[in-house]
Amino acid sequence: VNLVFLTVAIAMIVERTIRVFFQYSIDARSFMAQIQKLILANNIDRGIKLCNAAPSALLARVIRAGLTVSNRGAREVSRALEETVLEVTPLIAKRTPLLWSMANISTLIGLVGTIVGLIGTFRSLAAASPELKQVMLSKGISEAMNNTAFGLIIAVTCIVAHMILNNKTKATIEEMEYQALRLENML
Repeated sequence: VNLVFLTVAIAMIVERTIRVFFQYSIDARSFMAQIQKLILANNIDRGIKLCNAAPSALLARVIRAGLTVSNRGAREVSRALEETVLEVTPLIAKRTPLLWSMANISTLIGLVGTIVGLIGTFRSLAAASPELKQVMLSKGISEAMNNTAFGLIIAVTCIVAHMILNNKTKATIEEMEYQALRLENML
């Protein structure tokens, strides 16, 4: 059971890391500097093309939404930006909270494995010869403690990954909101 949780946790961590740090990410400062130059040059179409050049970047998606309706007035720009930010926020935050739950569950599974292992060890000791009792007890306790350690290692891995991914997610969302507000003010 611990191996299943470890496999799922690693798969989630790798998938979220790829998406949050690479696929959804873009250098916001240089991207927005280019967008600002295009807006000041009244070249909205090139700005939209620049956004289309980074189709998986969430900031580009938000900015494209604002640029697309820029000729309809400030209210429409504001609505488009707000709607798109709300649309892409779940994409970046997806599955990250599950890592915290997986940490808690893997800890408990490790403890359950320890208890089950100790129960089995003590049960088998009742029928063992006196010469084998010490060996069986040592082996059983070692196996039980290894189960606890494995569960805790999985939990610590999930907690650290959750902390890193959650911080990056929050920073990305705040950056998108800030840049959306900047675009709204520029337009």
